[in-house]
Amino acid sequence: MLIYRKQSDMKNTMQYIVDSSGVKTSVIVPYDKWEKINEDYHKLQNKLKVFLSIQNGLGEIKAAKRQGIKLQTLSDFLNESNC
Repeated sequence: MLIYRKQSDMKNTMQYIVDSSGVKTSVIVPYDKWEKINEDYHKLQNKLKVFLSIQNGLGEIKAAKRQGIKLQTLSDFLNESNC
């Protein structure tokens, strides 16, 4: 196992572990950088859930229209919620 350092700045140094053939097998990332990557990942996961929910809702609307089902309007929904 060999360790190869990509950058010279100690705070941002990412290290790669390579096998005997020189193929990268792992990465060592500074903890601060890992925290940022993990935070960004979770934000993107939440954003993906929202987009997929919107896509699913639009599919339900299209299916209802094809089947001739009358859907509640946004105005009716909002008025109903004010009761």
